[in-house]
Amino acid sequence: MVMVMATHFLLQAKARTIRLRDVFAMGEDKAWDLFKQLRWPENDGKPVCPKCGSVESYEITTRRKHKCKACHHQFSVTSGTIFASRKLSFVDMLGAIVIIANGAKGVSALQLARDLDVQHKTAFVLAHKLREAMASEIAGQQVGGDGETVEVDGCYVGGYIRPANEKKDRIDRRLVQNQTGKRRVVVVARERKGRTVTTVTKTEADGVAFVRAVVADGSEVHADEASHWDNLHAKYLTWRINHQEAYSKGGACTNQAESFLSRLRKMVEGQHHHVSPQHLHAYASHAAWMEDHRREDNGTIVDRVTGLALAHPVSRNWKGYWQRAATGSGTR
Repeated sequence: MVMVMATHFLLQAKARTIRLRDVFAMGEDKAWDLFKQLRWPENDGKPVCPKCGSVESYEITTRRKHKCKACHHQFSVTSGTIFASRKLSFVDMLGAIVIIANGAKGVSALQLARDLDVQHKTAFVLAHKLREAMASEIAGQQVGGDGETVEVDGCYVGGYIRPANEKKDRIDRRLVQNQTGKRRVVVVARERKGRTVTTVTKTEADGVAFVRAVVADGSEVHADEASHWDNLHAKYLTWRINHQEAYSKGGACTNQAESFLSRLRKMVEGQHHHVSPQHLHAYASHAAWMEDHRREDNGTIVDRVTGLALAHPVSRNWKGYWQRAATGSGTR
């Protein structure tokens, strides 16, 4: 009898439904039509005026814009979205989304800049806009609920101190006075067969309030033996696992939360190498979104990301990023 092992979904042809080569070969008009389909799916891609809501407009073909017949407002498919005031072509934006969607462990801004032949800052801002759009999919939602199981855990990221060359000059890097202050903790609450939500705190203990806020009443919570998780027992049926004894024991297990944090570390250390504390939450949200959609084909992921970006309003954090040096503000 010959044993045939099942092929992992991501290794099958059905996981690949869009090719980067086809994106760059489709041309600007077809990419523009695709953006319209994803911006106005309820109207089969027919433009809807963002100012008055009218569906009656005509195309200004020389600029790929529309003019509303009711209020005479001129708008494009990216007006009022996170892509507003774009300078990249539709093909390049779609290509960037495909590259990011295909990156199982993320894609660095440097690599994205080289692939698109744009400045590093252009790729950096575009990637963060897409991360912001991804995070909006689950913003304000809770995980778990009656009969559902949620695993919680945290991992330290950043704050690395390079040891001195000679042993006599080395310091005890464990002491607070010798640390950089840039070390942060990514705290995750992951529902089994459900969604993954994250936050960034200075200590894992600070994540207890986050867990109590995002995990719905009636959930079963699994955590490790760290003492700060003791506070969860008052609100949830809580299972604890001592990792010095086992990874799974007596029904208690946090392996799914641990797996996510392991992939997040590989993303940060292997792709980005360095992530500043102020942006760490965006990378954590990106990793969580990709974790939740890892069983979907890349074409579906691209459509999801593009649709979220076109449904997301202008970013408060990344609008006017080019002028921040002149204005003194990065939130224009």
